[in-house]
Amino acid sequence: MNELDIKLNEAFPGKVVRKDLLHEIKRAVNVPSFVLEFLLSRYCASEDPDEIEEGKKAVLQTIEKNYVRPDESNKAQAIVEQRKRHKFIDKIHVKYVEREKRYWAEMENFASKRIAINAKFYQENEKLLESGIWAEVTLAYNEVEEDDYAFFIEDLRPIQIAHFDEQKFFKGREQFTTDEWIDVLIRSIGINPDWLAERSKNLEGDKNGRRLKFHILSRFLPLVQSNYNSIELGGRSTGKSYFYSEFSPYSTLLSGGQASTATLLYNNQRKQVGAVGFWDNVAFDEVAKMKIKDADTVQIMKDYMANGRFSRGQEVTGYASFSFVGNFDLNIPRIVNSYDYDLLVTLPEAFDLAVIDRIYNYIPGWEIPKIDDSAYNNNFGLITDYMSEALHYLFVHDSDYVGIVNTRLKKGDNIEGRDNRALQKTISGFIKLLFPTGQPTDEEFDEIVEYAIEGRRRVKEQLNKRKPDEEYAHINMSYINRNGEKVVVYCPESKYSVATQNPRKALDVEVLKEPEEVVKQHHSNVEQIAKTKIEAEQILERLRAEYPELPSFSHMPEAPQGLSDKTINIMYGDTGYSYENMYGDYMQGAKEIELQEPYLGMYFQLNNLVAFAELICKIGDCKKFHLRTKPCDTVEETGEMQKALDEIKNAMADQGVEMDYVFTNVIHDRYIKLSNGWEITPGRGLHIFQKAESKYYGMGTYDQTLRPCQECKIEIKKV
Repeated sequence: MNELDIKLNEAFPGKVVRKDLLHEIKRAVNVPSFVLEFLLSRYCASEDPDEIEEGKKAVLQTIEKNYVRPDESNKAQAIVEQRKRHKFIDKIHVKYVEREKRYWAEMENFASKRIAINAKFYQENEKLLESGIWAEVTLAYNEVEEDDYAFFIEDLRPIQIAHFDEQKFFKGREQFTTDEWIDVLIRSIGINPDWLAERSKNLEGDKNGRRLKFHILSRFLPLVQSNYNSIELGGRSTGKSYFYSEFSPYSTLLSGGQASTATLLYNNQRKQVGAVGFWDNVAFDEVAKMKIKDADTVQIMKDYMANGRFSRGQEVTGYASFSFVGNFDLNIPRIVNSYDYDLLVTLPEAFDLAVIDRIYNYIPGWEIPKIDDSAYNNNFGLITDYMSEALHYLFVHDSDYVGIVNTRLKKGDNIEGRDNRALQKTISGFIKLLFPTGQPTDEEFDEIVEYAIEGRRRVKEQLNKRKPDEEYAHINMSYINRNGEKVVVYCPESKYSVATQNPRKALDVEVLKEPEEVVKQHHSNVEQIAKTKIEAEQILERLRAEYPELPSFSHMPEAPQGLSDKTINIMYGDTGYSYENMYGDYMQGAKEIELQEPYLGMYFQLNNLVAFAELICKIGDCKKFHLRTKPCDTVEETGEMQKALDEIKNAMADQGVEMDYVFTNVIHDRYIKLSNGWEITPGRGLHIFQKAESKYYGMGTYDQTLRPCQECKIEIKKV
């Protein structure tokens, strides 16, 4: 054990576990982490390698013998009937049935809702009557035929902590420095903090190797701060979804983006509050694919996200936070340097400006590296269940920390209504998490404030890009630091972007004032940002009033000339043609594209469709792609084609393009209709290239211009 391991064991005896053992066994069995950690603390509480190996075997044997899998509930019930008693690991609830005037236990995976239970068990473990607990339960079979139940509980031993002593937690925290405590929290979710610190060094805005650590700590904020709204978009395999599904029984992850008023907010038929009444945090996975089932769901979400209340026939109050997580595969520099796109481009259309404005913190997930084997913590960390109880305690105790923020935060310019609420909640959350019994130093407080402003500014910059007036233009938020200096906080990815800092194309809009060196850096980037000389001059014209020395870009190409109708005649064997060089210019500016291509049943035909879809995404203007095609000859073949089309649809959705398709037997003609007024009539549809007789490894496999063509005629005209 290293020094921090020793300190952890001394400060939290019996509340720590070696996380490398958890990772190792987790690969073999799909069991919640806190269940595995409970067993590891029982069988592997040793430093002796031989004892640990024996302990791991005991853990696996216990899971195999006692853990109830949902698909084996009938088998588990039969075991109790045959053996008369058996010990299980399962989640158990207790409910009072008013009609019968008695309590019944319910075991989730065992699939029985009518288990007799002695009052002493739920009196000693009150959480049985609330959200339920995971426990080792000894079930016995009731052989009295006159009784209306088959099973009763002989013994119950909680796996989750039945009682949380906050004073012992606070006392344990006081034994660590701030850096050590940050590492303890990150270790406890299975990540090696040194791995994060090493990868933080190359990030702009990093301070003492903490930037990536703060990104990870931001994921904790919805678990300690009520009614907190955050979003994280970034790469795959960075642990976003895993965090919200694995590390707290008080958090739930809505997979697939499904959401409805009844399940999320309030069920009018049952007169029952939805998920916001049962969880500390509701996380929405794959937010780009989020489907809003009810027309009024978003409106009610707005009310709830604003103040934790909404009206649904009656006034409903909730405390659950919202976390939106999803993938962001687009090029970040290209997005921030674009006037037409923003860092929320992948969100569903239902997320209008009012919803986005209620998001308090945008975690830049693209900065977080993929989690691989080298990222795992191989040392001690807090047991997951103990940590989740500590987070829940902090979640329900807000008033203790609000005063610290109000007293110490000195706001500068441009912090408006919702900005102020966002900063209050983010700063309060960090103080709860890092300093639950004390206060940060002035330097530490400034660091938290800067991070909080950055996360809110990232939201506000995207709002400012989307709205053509000046409602969100005051993005240069600042604070007064410990030295009495005003500090303007920027987002590293967009600090030098003209398109993000001043997205107004109209010449009568005031330019946001920035330091001279920043403007000069803008100038050095303009040539990379602009596509033509005209576009570059438009950007620079807004800056010359204050900086007349900025030169023009006379060496840049002129804007392309206007397009006209044309006919392309292709002879058999011709090369040099591609979808991009034939159609690319005409597809510019088309928000919707409709393709009618009857024949997509063969592998090479689907490959051609993928190439066309790639061109749509590459140009980046299209938001909706409609496909009409024929079904295959058999149901099985059509099913396979549908699977392929669904994969293409999902891939395009990741790039911000909504695709739909229909099958119809009554089509033959091929066409491409563009919402910008152009229509393309390709004689052979997408299939202008010669089909290879076998697997194709020749020139043209990936570069279409090298591929021999079929004889065909293509007409492009304005309609």
